[in-house]
Amino acid sequence: MTTATTENAAPTPAAPGPAGTALVIGEALVDVVIHPGAEPVDIPGGSPANVALGLARLGRDAELDCWIADDERGRAIRSHLVADGVRITPEQFGEVHAEWVAMAEKLGLKTFPELYILHAATYVFDLDWTPPYPAPAEPPILVHTGSIAAILEPGARTVEQVLRDFRASATVCYDPNARPQLMGSPEEAREIVERLVALSDLVKCSDEDVAWFYGINEDDDAALEGVLRGWLQMGPAIVVVTRGKRGALALTHSGLRLEVPADPAVVVADTVGAGDSFMGGLEDGLWSEGLVGAQQREALRAIDAAALERVVRHASRIADITVSRAGANPPTRAELA
Repeated sequence: MTTATTENAAPTPAAPGPAGTALVIGEALVDVVIHPGAEPVDIPGGSPANVALGLARLGRDAELDCWIADDERGRAIRSHLVADGVRITPEQFGEVHAEWVAMAEKLGLKTFPELYILHAATYVFDLDWTPPYPAPAEPPILVHTGSIAAILEPGARTVEQVLRDFRASATVCYDPNARPQLMGSPEEAREIVERLVALSDLVKCSDEDVAWFYGINEDDDAALEGVLRGWLQMGPAIVVVTRGKRGALALTHSGLRLEVPADPAVVVADTVGAGDSFMGGLEDGLWSEGLVGAQQREALRAIDAAALERVVRHASRIADITVSRAGANPPTRAELA
C-alpha cells in the first residue's frame, strides 16, 4: 500500500515485512451504541471488519469478504471501511432485510445480573450471513476469520472452505470470539471452534470466550492454560488469550510461554473493538517479523522468545490505544511511531 504525504505532514511510516494481501472473511455490522439519557449512535463495526480496518490503518493491504445490506447502514459500513483503505470483495451486498445490527448497550451502572461492568458492551443481533466465496486477484499471505461468521450457517461453510483452500498460500488466523446469543450451546459451538483451531496457525481468544466454550471459570488461569495447550496439540503455532487486567498469555508449538501484563496506566474509555485491535496487532506483528505466508509456516512454529515478545507487546500497545478512546477506533502506524 502506498503512503500519502502532505506538505506539512510527515510521511506515514511504511509497513515492515513482505508485500502481500490479508484476506479477512466475516461480518461487517453497525454497533448502535446506547448511552443512558442520549440518542442512539450508529458506529460501523463487526469483529472481522474491525480487524481488516486495523490492518489497513497499519498500512497493510486488506481485503474484506463480507455480506452487508444494500441499505443506508450497509452503505455507511462500506464508506467507513473504504475510507481507511479496506478493499471489499465484489458481490458483498445482501437484501435490504439482511442488515447486520448489534445493539451495544453502554451502561453507566451494573443494573442487571447478565450485563457487564462500566464501559463494557452487551449485544442483540439482527443479521443474515451468506458471503460470496472470495476470488482475490492474487493469493493472500494472511487469512483471518472468526466470531459469528465462523459459526452461523449457511455462511460458516463458506468460511471453513476458505480456510482450507487458502492454507496453501496463507497464514491462517482465527478468533473464536464467543457470541452466546447466536452460537447455540457451548457444546455445539465448541465442535466447530476446535475444527477451525486445527486449520489455524494463530489463534487468539479472550478468557471470557474460553469460559463460555468450555464451562470453566474465566479467572482460573490454570484451566485457561489447559485449554490453550489442548488447542496447540490440534495444530496452531501460537495461541494467545487476553485476560483483561491480568494481561495476555501466549503459548507456542515450540514450547514458549509468555505473559505480558496489562498496563495499569491505561484509562479505559470503551472496550468495543479491543480484542479485534489486539488480534490485528498480532497479525501485523508477525507480518513485520516476516512470519506470514504458507512458506513461513515452519518458521512460525519455531518462533523465538524475543520475536514472540515483540509481537505480543505490539498487539497490547495497539489494544491499549483503542480502549483509550470511544468506539472501535484502532490506531494508525503513524500513531505508533
